[in-house]
Amino acid sequence: MGKIFYIMGKSATGKDTIYQELLKRIPELKTVVLYTTRPIRMGEENGREYHFATQEEKKNLEEAGKIIECRTYQTMMGPWSYFTVDDGQINLQKLDYLMIGTLVSYEKMCAYFGKESLIPLYISVDDRERLLRAIERERLQKNPRYDEVCRRYLADEEDFSQTNLDRCNITKIYCNTELEACIREISEDITAQLYH
Repeated sequence: MGKIFYIMGKSATGKDTIYQELLKRIPELKTVVLYTTRPIRMGEENGREYHFATQEEKKNLEEAGKIIECRTYQTMMGPWSYFTVDDGQINLQKLDYLMIGTLVSYEKMCAYFGKESLIPLYISVDDRERLLRAIERERLQKNPRYDEVCRRYLADEEDFSQTNLDRCNITKIYCNTELEACIREISEDITAQLYH
């Protein structure tokens, strides 16, 4: 039976960088492209980072019973939804996967596929460093929205509270103080799970 290695963490903890590097180092892990209703960012491509969907497309998937989990955030630019769709991308009978999400999406994935199928990978970074990274990343956007950076930062404090981590039995924390060391530790843990 396959596993879903599920990367989680507050914004600007390096999840995307770690995700991409793990895929290079452990090529047998498959990916799942999530869906979102948020606008496409500079440098993104539809079907690569996300499937960019309209509200109507999301509604059609909901009505068809295809949405496994969905998170909607009230942003400064209106509601943005991120969701996983049962569209044939996941086959745990044959394959192992690497995904990125939140604690809420992790819980819903556990409910859908069974807790034994998911392995949490929680990434942490010092809050000051995380905020500086988020501001710098936003600065590079065509139309920076620093208000949205602040909203996400504060929302993360609540979403990833110790109470919520405890509820989800998240006990192992991967500190991304030094990127290479963090990736190496996660890679070793995944490999141990795959080949035990």
